[in-house]
Amino acid sequence: MAHPTTPHHPNAENSSVSADATRHLAEGEWSTKAAQSTHPVHESQGARVAVLGTGAWGTALASLTTKAGHQVQTWSHRQGDNLAKAIAGADVIVVAIAMKGVEEMAERLKAISLPRAVILVTATKGLESKSLKTPSQVWQAAFPQHSVVVLSGPNLSKEIEQGLPAATVAACEHEAAAERVQTIFASDVFRVYTNTDPLGTELGGTLKNVIAIAVGVCDGLNLGTNAKSALITRALAEVIRIGSHLGGQPETFFGLSGLGDMLATCSSSLSRNYRVGYGLAQGKTLDTILDELQGTAEGVNTANALVQLASREKIPVPISQEVYHLLSGRITPQQAVEALMERNLKPEVEDDSL
Repeated sequence: MAHPTTPHHPNAENSSVSADATRHLAEGEWSTKAAQSTHPVHESQGARVAVLGTGAWGTALASLTTKAGHQVQTWSHRQGDNLAKAIAGADVIVVAIAMKGVEEMAERLKAISLPRAVILVTATKGLESKSLKTPSQVWQAAFPQHSVVVLSGPNLSKEIEQGLPAATVAACEHEAAAERVQTIFASDVFRVYTNTDPLGTELGGTLKNVIAIAVGVCDGLNLGTNAKSALITRALAEVIRIGSHLGGQPETFFGLSGLGDMLATCSSSLSRNYRVGYGLAQGKTLDTILDELQGTAEGVNTANALVQLASREKIPVPISQEVYHLLSGRITPQQAVEALMERNLKPEVEDDSL
């Protein structure tokens, strides 16, 4: 059964949709009781938004959209919901699922045949393991006639659930589509900016997950503030090198979806990727850590895909390379640190290989 959402108080314990409201609405029916938004009314007020994925991030996005006064319907793979009914009549489809399910979901939506006016919003961060494509590249290839908007920023789901203020970026080559998504999600606790660099916006959010694992190791080994600051700074240079080589705009990586997202993910124990690195430094096995996490740590799979991509494109990625070796069990956390510290000396700016 697809689940229409109804508004709830922003100070509620979490952002799960109202179970009582869901029980009183028929399958496939849109919620008609819009939330009382405290944000100025926009022309996108009252949009119909389907959110695919009811994990922590999908639930948070459904809550934000309801709070902004829109009709929202969610879809859950685990609960066996009817996908066609969940998206029927939607103006915007938000995809908040794990990277491993993106290509399959794209094929399923293609079979349904979406109206061309529907805007697709990707809220997934990762790289496809075989094609090495980003989520938006998968969606744009599947739906070349549709606008695909990337939604990414320093957005820890648990803080969003608590109603704490945050900001994000809606990026699309078609400004009108980005602006529509901006107005749909904007509220008094969620500020949305736009840009026209979806690839850069997406890569910033994707690549920082690998870096967060490295920073988690740094903190887990108690290497200190100096080491952590140096690691994040050099990691930003690595992310910019990769992202700009692949077609992103360098300035994008200094914004919310780049540096902003990196700072949030690398400085909070709420970050699952950070917790992976921290756990490895504490001597836990990767399998144990992943079992303990309540959700997906995309950086684990991204590290493997990123190293393949960097090898193909001949991009130096020393930090990501050591994270990959660590996750593969080839080195210990201490050996990863030593490998980075013992690299050849070089100027900071003239040579950007680290």
